[in-house]
Amino acid sequence: MAMLTLTLFRHAKSSWELTALDDRERPLNARGIAAAPLMGAFLRKQGLRPDLVLCSSAVRTRQTLDLASGGWDPRPRTKFDSALYLAEPFNMLECVRKTPAAVKHLMIVGHNPGLQILALELIGEGDADMIAALSQKLPTAGVVVLTFETKSWKDIAPRKGRLVHFATPKMLAVA
Repeated sequence: MAMLTLTLFRHAKSSWELTALDDRERPLNARGIAAAPLMGAFLRKQGLRPDLVLCSSAVRTRQTLDLASGGWDPRPRTKFDSALYLAEPFNMLECVRKTPAAVKHLMIVGHNPGLQILALELIGEGDADMIAALSQKLPTAGVVVLTFETKSWKDIAPRKGRLVHFATPKMLAVA
């Protein structure tokens, strides 16, 4: 049976300093700028490089992806989608199900609470401690990696995924 990998990556910590900015325009703060490449390095160390990235059009998600993907060669194909900005889990799942069959590893760079809810809905098996930690919180720059034993993204459904990794900057010893 073929396997598909879905990585859900919450944007890194953003700045609230410029209160006049529209929420979509908020950039990363210093902590976020430090955390994003750390998470990208974690993914590379695990041998995980997406074939396609679907990224929210918000400034903070774009910056997170840019900082995290610096070491990927070649960089993955990326599609920026305003529909992923603060998207509901159902809408993200619809995006996943429309993914072309040639893509074996899909990454979504987005926002909470949608990403955390989607991750928890998709998990059917995995380490109980990791699942418990994820159910408590998907912090900024948190990464969730799920695998599915299927050939088609159309078959991705609740409780069909295996949680392979749940990693946060704090877990990787950078607060």
